[in-house]
Amino acid sequence: MDVNKIMTNLTKLTLAVACGLALAGCASKPPAPSAAAMAQAAPADYLIGPGDSVNIIVWRNPEVSMSVPVRPDGKITTPLVEDLPAAGKTSTALARDIETALAKFIQQPVVTVVVTGFVGNYGEQIRVIGQAAKPQALAYRRDMSLMDVLIAVGGVTEFASGNKAIIIRNVDGKQEKLNVRLDDLIKEGDISANMPMRPGDILVVPESFF
Repeated sequence: MDVNKIMTNLTKLTLAVACGLALAGCASKPPAPSAAAMAQAAPADYLIGPGDSVNIIVWRNPEVSMSVPVRPDGKITTPLVEDLPAAGKTSTALARDIETALAKFIQQPVVTVVVTGFVGNYGEQIRVIGQAAKPQALAYRRDMSLMDVLIAVGGVTEFASGNKAIIIRNVDGKQEKLNVRLDDLIKEGDISANMPMRPGDILVVPESFF
């Protein structure tokens, strides 16, 4: 009897069984999101939104330096500057606009804007609806992941069907639905079920039907 031949055949059989089990495991999971949907956008600067608070510092002019809220219409009002649009701008862009407005009253103003309260534009927010413990809209933060979102909303309820959850994402002007495995991530600690979030994502957590 050729022992080497028998060992070779056993090795091939073991590999075949392992491959079969791996394929079966993959088949039981939701299809992977498309490459376009998963592609990370280039890191973007934070855009000011209604409800944010901004601290405006005018160098050597403390009398016009102050912290103000961004109104629901997206504008701010400060001493010497009224109804200045702020929503949709970076803090640097807003600082330059304030400098231009103050230049009528102050010689060569130098302005720094610091965002101290974060809400963000609606289009930049992450919305979580359905069977989340605390459904809400979250300000998007750079490098935010699905796990970060779940922590922020306190996880899911006992009635949630986590592995049937979806993320609705705008990709090249079209809406795509991405399957996510919340149960695997939360209950099994399967980090492969984690994924990067994008501004404007909507996480839908459906109810489980027994």
